[in-house]
Amino acid sequence: MQGTAVAGVLGKTALFGSLSQTDRLQVAGRLRPMSFKAGQTIFSRGDAGTEIFIVTEGRVRLSVLSAEGRALSFKLAGPGDIFGEVAVLDGGTRSADAIAVTRVAALALTQARIEQLLASNPRVARAAIAYLCGRLRQTSEQAESIALHPIEVRIARFLLARLKVRDGSREAAKITVDLGLTQGELASLVGASRQKVNAALATLDAVGAVKRAGKQFVCSPAQLIRLTTSAGSDA
Repeated sequence: MQGTAVAGVLGKTALFGSLSQTDRLQVAGRLRPMSFKAGQTIFSRGDAGTEIFIVTEGRVRLSVLSAEGRALSFKLAGPGDIFGEVAVLDGGTRSADAIAVTRVAALALTQARIEQLLASNPRVARAAIAYLCGRLRQTSEQAESIALHPIEVRIARFLLARLKVRDGSREAAKITVDLGLTQGELASLVGASRQKVNAALATLDAVGAVKRAGKQFVCSPAQLIRLTTSAGSDA
């Protein structure tokens, strides 16, 4: 992949998207391509954080093991998503396991190279700060959603985030999405049991917000937005 193409990929990421083309090209020159087989462990919880990864193809599951030894997924990274950044930026160890769900192509940025960029380019440093603040906001919103909102609203918010729908601009469209998750994994992401998620999906189907088609979900952003908006007004 040529430098300009890599810079284009970086422009679609939450971490580097705010940078200029010149700055993205500087980052692109420090990336190296990597690939992983389906089922391959990319890193494990407790490992040293040596690289940040940007997914270009495939999906990666980020999960932790419960006290009972059950894997609890909290993120599924797809094309354009970044993972592994926290341990690299703070110098700590990995906080989760990262396993390739499918064959994965990724771009890797080593800890040494990101530290060079942060020290030499203040714009990259500011982008990293903004990115981490955004992650903190998302975590706070997720905790708030689990604490304050019913399961149907949590699922609606999760789907809207995956669809990248923020307003009513696409209300008329029906959008099909393959989450790449089992129902149990979806349950762990929204903080509920598998049985309650199954019941909530049936409710969403009944109001025309989500219809399951095998492993895919046919979503109505209009209905999903209405659910989250009405929940906010009721709070």
